[in-house]
Amino acid sequence: MYAYYTKLKEPEITPIKAGFLFLLCATWLLTGLIGHDPWKPDEAYGFGLIYHIIQSHDWIVPTLAGDPYLDKPPLYYWTAALFAKAFAPVLPLHDGARLATGFYTALTLLFVGLTGRELFGNNRGWPAAITLIGCLGMLLHAHEILTDNTLLTGCAMMLYGYALSLRRAKLAGVFIGIGLGIGFMSKGVVAPMLFLLISIGLLLFRNWRTRAYFTTLGIALLCALPWLIVWPWLLFQRSPDLFIEWAWTRNIGRWFDYVRSGNFREVFYYLKALPWMAWPAAPLAAWTVWEARKRMVQEAEFQLLLTSFIVMLLVLSFVPDINDQNGLPMLLPISLLATAALSTVRRGAANALDWFGIMTFALLAIALWWGWAGLLLDNNAKITHWLKDYQPGFDPAFYAIPFWIAVSFTVLWIVLVWRVGRSVRRSLINWAIGVTLLWVLVMTLWLPWLDTGKSYRHMVDDLKANLPQKYNCIAGVRIGDSQLAMLQYFGDINTRTKATRVCDLLLVQGNRIAKPIEDEIGWDKIWEGGRKGDQNERFRLYQRVGQ
Repeated sequence: MYAYYTKLKEPEITPIKAGFLFLLCATWLLTGLIGHDPWKPDEAYGFGLIYHIIQSHDWIVPTLAGDPYLDKPPLYYWTAALFAKAFAPVLPLHDGARLATGFYTALTLLFVGLTGRELFGNNRGWPAAITLIGCLGMLLHAHEILTDNTLLTGCAMMLYGYALSLRRAKLAGVFIGIGLGIGFMSKGVVAPMLFLLISIGLLLFRNWRTRAYFTTLGIALLCALPWLIVWPWLLFQRSPDLFIEWAWTRNIGRWFDYVRSGNFREVFYYLKALPWMAWPAAPLAAWTVWEARKRMVQEAEFQLLLTSFIVMLLVLSFVPDINDQNGLPMLLPISLLATAALSTVRRGAANALDWFGIMTFALLAIALWWGWAGLLLDNNAKITHWLKDYQPGFDPAFYAIPFWIAVSFTVLWIVLVWRVGRSVRRSLINWAIGVTLLWVLVMTLWLPWLDTGKSYRHMVDDLKANLPQKYNCIAGVRIGDSQLAMLQYFGDINTRTKATRVCDLLLVQGNRIAKPIEDEIGWDKIWEGGRKGDQNERFRLYQRVGQ
């Protein structure tokens, strides 16, 4: 499939270079996985589901604060619970659970690299992985407790299977089937829809209308069947009602309701978000498409990547919940298309990208160091006052180990930028190094500041300290999923919905302006608080009058 690219001169990746690229990927991957609490919103409720598995050993029904939560199948939650329990002797449960994200992201990088090598030649594996870690949309979400990282891994495996299918049909079917199963067990019907539409779309091209391709699809379906059947069957055996809630109310029926509503205001969301999510891969991918426009119809690699991207864009633009993390699978074909541009982009454009990256990361690194020093020294700069106002509960302190890690990576970045030459390949490496530098600075110097505003630990500790010594139960009003999970994890506090007539305490979530309590019996407010960095979200604890 890569006959055109074998004619172009490609530098060999020596063992030393391969070792450096591996360390770069490992540094980017491991930084930020440990050392902070579950952050609002997605990490908090996601860890709540994981915490239930750890506490109850119920692996069938995802449960949040005592109530079934069947929004997604539980593969990611299973994996995270296993990691959390395995590393419990040395790491907090939430840090151990976040290692599951690192596991799936590592698999994603592996299969993206294998796909790049399969499509474009032996020297295109590492560049494909480096291009993906350089995408801005990957930086935060690839280090969070998110089931979307499992879907991303499944899609990467499917793409590799499709790329391999024209050479090794049977093995390709195994990879596609496992990837389909992983995707289904992470996000439900999204992965089967992608598999169905990509498989049909490729049949429009002669290269894919072969017996070997149909053999691949047949094997893929056989390998996917256990993933598609076992957990749904176990859920049905546990409770037919819960199965219907998952299969229809939370998945298929929700899609139909969304389509019937006709509310498609966000249908073009990814067309606006992808230019920054996929930067700098997006312009390189666009150049690849333009440069190879005359070969698109004949060459299978472009047929696969363009078909995959179009299908992903259409399917993901019509899901009921549209957000950045749902769009992560589209970064895979974009990064692979960008990899194809390494030998065709003009040197002037490569140098421009390189200098843009160097100047951007240099300025951002200076800003991060300056802002951190301003907070620590308590100077009177405007940015220091703004940072204090944004996180009013933050108390700056000097931590030696994070400081020296940040200094070391800053010096190393300067040396690498000075030593690395100019080319498209090196500009992508420099960009990935710059992204990694900023991520290291944020996760060392700025982690305490971020954790103050994004964690519920201090708020829950304060609430627990103000609870009466004796009470029957706590009723909850308007408490979100993330908050329910963190109340249980940090404080072992379980609220009961629709129990205001039974419980003698009432916890209400709201904003700065207190809303009326929906109960005719009087309550006395005995506590009010919230996260240190959030001036709008407030929690109020009431005690029944006369108790």
